[in-house]
Amino acid sequence: MTDPEETHVNRPQEATPRADIQILQPAGWAAPKGYSNGIAARGRTVVIGGQIGWDGQCRFHTSDFAAQARQALQNIVAVLAEAGGKPEHIIRMTWYVIDKREYLAAYPQLGRAYREVIGRNFPAMTAVQVTGLMEDAARVEIEATAIIPD
Repeated sequence: MTDPEETHVNRPQEATPRADIQILQPAGWAAPKGYSNGIAARGRTVVIGGQIGWDGQCRFHTSDFAAQARQALQNIVAVLAEAGGKPEHIIRMTWYVIDKREYLAAYPQLGRAYREVIGRNFPAMTAVQVTGLMEDAARVEIEATAIIPD
């Protein structure tokens, strides 16, 4: 990783504590950067299907990876809001990327976009390189799970 301020580095003291979740971090393990190893939570479960970098009318405005990721994150927040949820309720994300190198090269821009859209919430995360997505113009697809407190 590069400069921590330019990436979404997970430092436990930066994450907003919540009474309804427990960050699962085994003793002696190195702190993960930009995600949590595991989370236990109580509340209403909201599952958000894969969101890509197009707007609500299914139009892409850019082929830029970081910009598409920002739009996908905004789409997740919009769907979550329909259930009364907020970004801090997200406990799990899976990122599907077309090109691992493109993803890694975009870290600084991704970190900024992530902080602006999601904030300092670091869910359990997985990133996977895939050979293609259903929409040819998509560079990234992100799915999420949220728990809204009772």
